[in-house]
Amino acid sequence: MVVRAAAGPAIMVNSCTGKMGHSTAEAVVRAGLTLVPYSLTGQSEAVAVGNVGISGIPVELVGPTERQAALERIRSKYPDLIVVDYTLPSVLNENAEFYCANQLPFVMGTTGGDRERLLADVAASGCYAVIAPNMGKQIVAFQTMMEMMADRFPGCFSGYSLAVAESHQRTKVDTSGTAKAVVKSFNKMGLPLEEEQIEKVRKPEEQIGRMGVPEQHVDSGHAFHTYTLTSADGSVVLEFKHNVCGRDVYAEGTVDACLFLHRQVQAGAEQKLYNMIDVLSAGAMR
Repeated sequence: MVVRAAAGPAIMVNSCTGKMGHSTAEAVVRAGLTLVPYSLTGQSEAVAVGNVGISGIPVELVGPTERQAALERIRSKYPDLIVVDYTLPSVLNENAEFYCANQLPFVMGTTGGDRERLLADVAASGCYAVIAPNMGKQIVAFQTMMEMMADRFPGCFSGYSLAVAESHQRTKVDTSGTAKAVVKSFNKMGLPLEEEQIEKVRKPEEQIGRMGVPEQHVDSGHAFHTYTLTSADGSVVLEFKHNVCGRDVYAEGTVDACLFLHRQVQAGAEQKLYNMIDVLSAGAMR
């Protein structure tokens, strides 16, 4: 069974065997949109599991060698197709090349990979895409406020030091893209910190005792970030935090991004490449 809305895109969530992909697929169904009953996966996933159920909808997993032929069948059934990518950093660029080669509008939530190459490839292809390291609209709003502050008050924290710690489940191997983006804003405010200095907290005892992560969310999914700004003499300390348990906030934001991108495609918008700030600025929130 496929739940079909009266209007809107058909959404295919790739690697929906993963936790983030699975949550997003469920959010698609909750929104009353069409969940395409196929998912492009890595070879190991396709071999291990022939299909997966999403809210009662059987989804067929398609391995790399079959994906081109499968895509032709899928597009014939779902001409208003939007793809969501929550795969792995190691295949992010390869997947984007595939989407671009097929002029397949996509929302990329996967972090890591070669980001400069990713953006350059998509821009050169003219493929419609929303690419963002964080799909949580409220977190992106915070991130945007930091960037606005950096633009309006450059160097406002000169002489201060910055310490950043981010905690995610142990399966997240790369440094948080959101943390890296926020640090760039703080750099503009006069706070020197390199990407390599962002602390990745992955030990459960530190996540619970130091970062305050609820024990039930240590492995099931969380994102706790702390940015600490300290004056040279230690007399002033400012601390910014954003703590998220679970994946729903990202899944719901991803659906918003799909709806936004579908509207841009339908309108034949001149701009092709977007991020979540574009989605927020358009007021494209449910």
